[in-house]
Amino acid sequence: DLVLDRRVAVKILHPHLATDTSVTRFRREAIAAARLAHPNVVSIFDTISADGVEAIVMELVDGTTLRRHLDRHERLSPDDALHIGTSVCDALAAAHGSHLVHRDIKPENLLLGDDGELRLLDFGLAYCPGLSEDQASTLPGTPSYIAPEAFRGDPPSAQQDLYAVGVTLYF
Repeated sequence: DLVLDRRVAVKILHPHLATDTSVTRFRREAIAAARLAHPNVVSIFDTISADGVEAIVMELVDGTTLRRHLDRHERLSPDDALHIGTSVCDALAAAHGSHLVHRDIKPENLLLGDDGELRLLDFGLAYCPGLSEDQASTLPGTPSYIAPEAFRGDPPSAQQDLYAVGVTLYF
């Protein structure tokens, strides 16, 4: 960010993927995540829509995803599992308090910062009444992490996110 003199991450929706549906979902992701101001949620700074390019400008987190960490280390120590579980639950408490259900909790969407903090990202499948009514009946996320009631077609809920946290920590 040359204006504010800070390093940022830019998530770009590649033009060959930019259908009306994916652009709408991409913009909804930015709006949903920007509603949250929490130390365990990646901050959204801006969006860009110019010359056929859609992008989200966000906080740059130096570190790795929980998925990459698990691929290298296989298991979490009890202390790490407790820290990660507490941090993601804190982030979800903020999201749920804003009537936002993430719907895609999994190791790939949890960043372990070099500063030791965990940050939740990727609100592309998030459900928020009034923002994503059309998405309430769509089966979200990665099948291994989806709560049974979501498969039944129940409305998105905070409990479904918590189920995914449990599965994430179990794996």
